[in-house]
Amino acid sequence: MKEVHDKAVYDGKEFFEQYARMSRSRQGLEGAGEWHQLKKMFPSLKGRRVLDLGCGYGWHCRYAAEEGAVEILGIDASHRMIREAKERCAHEKITYRVCSLEEYDYPAERWNLVVSNLVLHYVEDLEGVYRKVHQTLKPGGVFLFNIEHPVFTSAPGQDWIRNDRGDLLYWPVDDYFYPGRRVTRFLDCQVEKQHHTLTQILGGLLECGFDIQAVEEAQPSEAMRDLPEMKDEMRRPMMLMVRAGKK
Repeated sequence: MKEVHDKAVYDGKEFFEQYARMSRSRQGLEGAGEWHQLKKMFPSLKGRRVLDLGCGYGWHCRYAAEEGAVEILGIDASHRMIREAKERCAHEKITYRVCSLEEYDYPAERWNLVVSNLVLHYVEDLEGVYRKVHQTLKPGGVFLFNIEHPVFTSAPGQDWIRNDRGDLLYWPVDDYFYPGRRVTRFLDCQVEKQHHTLTQILGGLLECGFDIQAVEEAQPSEAMRDLPEMKDEMRRPMMLMVRAGKK
């Protein structure tokens, strides 16, 4: 399993200051455009054990604690993210750890739910993650993740095509069937992502023994569609949310 993004970028002062300005950073889950859909995909958490891969500020960890989970572990490769999570989303049931997806040991049949939000599009070996998650889930456990949509990630640059006035014309889909490294800009920083096709994302789950239980393409709620940052989000899908189960 290999994470291809440069951890130094995501732990850097410039990136972190930009990230802190995002609505999902300032408002928590209610500021995330996909939350109204993702929330409905969570299983019952009462009495459950939850692992959050790439927990960021810890919003999903806190949600799990509020919903009755008895043990939550949030891991993130960024020291700054973990420090922020401990300040914003502390709870007696939550443990935070600076740890990457590749460093975590995935103990067998340990967790009832593994959740991962907007992290897997930085991972080259997606099936490697799937196998590790399948290993660490208890029978009947759930893997719930949100990944950037392959329509969004396919073209190098990952940005709108604009006219001479700067108006948005369309979102390009190119080199779709060539998975792999994409270099783009995110929050004014150059970052590396990994493009995976829909077949890889969903078919890989089946290959690793999961049952696919639900699939949602993210779109902002009607209440958010008039916000400046959301006005073009109905023109193409940005995120893909998947719930998969272990028998």
